[in-house]
Amino acid sequence: MAKKKSELLEDRNRYYSFVDAMRLARDSNDFQRAIALAVGALDYVDGMMQYERRFEDRPERKSLECVDCVLQFAPLVFDVESLNTLAIALSVQKRIDKNTSADLAAGLANALALMKEAHALWDYLERNVDVRQDTLRSYLGGDQNRWRWIAEMWDRMGLVQRTSSGDSHLLTITTRMESEVRAKCSSCGVIAKAAIGRFWEQITCPKCRACVYFVILVPSNE
Repeated sequence: MAKKKSELLEDRNRYYSFVDAMRLARDSNDFQRAIALAVGALDYVDGMMQYERRFEDRPERKSLECVDCVLQFAPLVFDVESLNTLAIALSVQKRIDKNTSADLAAGLANALALMKEAHALWDYLERNVDVRQDTLRSYLGGDQNRWRWIAEMWDRMGLVQRTSSGDSHLLTITTRMESEVRAKCSSCGVIAKAAIGRFWEQITCPKCRACVYFVILVPSNE
């Protein structure tokens, strides 16, 4: 049953409420909250787009901020669940792909590739101390600019410390695989503590018993 104008307007307003809060969280380096808010905004994208196309004559968008946020930041904290939620939303809400010019399928593929690269870099930093940032391509291949961007983002997230060293930086992870971190069950939301390495695979939640990914809670740098 088609939504009324008032219902579409409510969806539009809720969408921008989520996006505004997402921007504030992102600009405060609270990326985990930004990702969660971006995922929350997905519920209102369809209604927002209907309203703006029918009543504001809005032209086609290049992309959506909430989608871009998930694609850009979720891979860096190994948030598989948010990427899966986005993939489902894109498959169900056909209006998103129809009313944006970006290649969203390619965006998802790139995000998964980014997460794979992030895993490779994290593993390398786990096994080595004070890695020079400008040598990453020599050891890991790929694009040096990409490695630098990942390192810079992890620095903002508080996961990696970048120390100036000549014309480059030394990289040291601040949270090692054996270090205890907090993570949230993607099914029931319960918070658990364990070594970070445990949360990189699906585990059984001690509360709801679902076999799911736990989302690592990145400390806010406020």
